[in-house]
Amino acid sequence: MRFDGRGVFVSLVIPCFNEETAIAAVVRACAAQGIDEIIVVDGGSSDATVAQAGGAGARVITEPARGYGRAMAAGIKAVHSDAEIVAFMDGGGADDPGFLSSVAGPVARDEADFVMGSRLRGRREPGSLRPQQIVAGHIAGLLLRVVYGAHFTDMSPFRAMRRDRLAALGMGEMTFGWNLEMQMRVAAAGMRILEVPVDHHLRKGGASKVSGNFAEAIKAASVILKTFARLAVTLRKNPAA
Repeated sequence: MRFDGRGVFVSLVIPCFNEETAIAAVVRACAAQGIDEIIVVDGGSSDATVAQAGGAGARVITEPARGYGRAMAAGIKAVHSDAEIVAFMDGGGADDPGFLSSVAGPVARDEADFVMGSRLRGRREPGSLRPQQIVAGHIAGLLLRVVYGAHFTDMSPFRAMRRDRLAALGMGEMTFGWNLEMQMRVAAAGMRILEVPVDHHLRKGGASKVSGNFAEAIKAASVILKTFARLAVTLRKNPAA
């Protein structure tokens, strides 16, 4: 991608599972923004997600073991050796690729170490975020502010950071708590954090792995709370862990 006339190699990781109706359009829209590499991590889809993603120009890798964090770890491991920045977004069409420059740009310009696109601060299509997602974002933001003094309004999957800083975080969460773990580790390490507003749309395909139904939302909330409690203790003992 180009920022202020300078080229910076940006790799984009998109986790997917049964999102055949959306992923091709997402990949093409991201490519149109100038992303240097698009990696789709398929979690064992039973539909045509893999074929659609590959046909649209993404490099597809498969991570058969379930777990959001596992998919993200597999994607990070697969990024090109030239990648300077690693970005992340959802594959269901809810995140707007038009904001990739807004999310990755501040990292490329060395204005921030970690940038997250806040859906709560941007424009949202009615129904694109469930009430429990909004509440979870506010609760996580409050906890992070109280414990670390960091200001977050969301746990959006739309985010970016420099590859070397990402490697230094020591990410280990294999579940839906991965996004929260990243925010906690970034805050505990004293990195420069920036949250930018991004638009959010109704999903174009697939079902949300977190908000698809009430039972799954409760399960995800439990994982997130447990992750916060566990990491808060770990990072207090050893901020560099």
